[in-house]
Amino acid sequence: MRSPMFAPFLRSALCLGAFCAMAFAPPAMAAGPAAFAASPPSVSASGSFIVGHGTVGTGPEAILVMHEWMGDHSNYAGLLPYLNTKAFTYVFADLRGYGWSKDVKGDYTADEAVSDMFALMDKLGHKRFHIVGHSMSGLIAQAMAAKDKTRIKSLIAVTPVPAAGFKTDDAGFQRLVAVIDTDDAMRGAIKARVAQRYTDTWIDYKLAIARNATSREPMLGYLKMFTGTDVSAAVAGLDVPVLLITGADDIPFYQEAAERPKFEAAYKNLTVETIQNAGHYPMLQTPPLLLAKIEKFVEANVKD
Repeated sequence: MRSPMFAPFLRSALCLGAFCAMAFAPPAMAAGPAAFAASPPSVSASGSFIVGHGTVGTGPEAILVMHEWMGDHSNYAGLLPYLNTKAFTYVFADLRGYGWSKDVKGDYTADEAVSDMFALMDKLGHKRFHIVGHSMSGLIAQAMAAKDKTRIKSLIAVTPVPAAGFKTDDAGFQRLVAVIDTDDAMRGAIKARVAQRYTDTWIDYKLAIARNATSREPMLGYLKMFTGTDVSAAVAGLDVPVLLITGADDIPFYQEAAERPKFEAAYKNLTVETIQNAGHYPMLQTPPLLLAKIEKFVEANVKD
């Protein structure tokens, strides 16, 4: 039987214990980062081919995101924790022969990619939308604007192949074929595009993304596409809002000094930004900064 004299002390001890339990209890776990809601390739009700893709978010502004030659949607995995999923619906698309569309054969032309991207956005119900194109898909994004500018609210070109394509001679083309065929050549290409600043472990990480993303046939097909396609005449004078993003550590072909004059010659409504401490892959090197620039530009170009 407890003595009444100890009751106040007991109540104090219980209160102190409860306070300590609250004060030192682990915090509630925050919701995890967004994840790709992946859909495999399919055929729409109208008979159009639909590439594999992953959607993230449910916002009113749709943003189509396309990948580069040496990577698929997984290049963008580092952006997932920072996506504004309430304001935007992101659609990460894999071209034929890549990622979720890896087993899909194609002609690997710009016209085919443009048709596939419009068919995808039709299937998802996005009549008008924003586009993010990286490197070779920066050229595809510009070809989409040339095909139907009325559907493009804004265009973000990240370290892009310009509208005239990646012009090279036969020797340069064969060096790019070597990138397809040998890991050492691909490592060299990656290192050059990040100014030799990264460790071999990071280079091998990027190499693995490329090798897991695709195979020889699509890479060779798209190499022919981005070295042989020229839509510069078709985009000349377009008033679509365009954001050109370059990386200070990229190879000279993709740096601002080379890219800006080409884009200024084509687009009436152009914004140019360069990311310091990034080269050709800002989505891997500086993901939150790249995303901030993309979302800020999209927010500034919301239209009915």
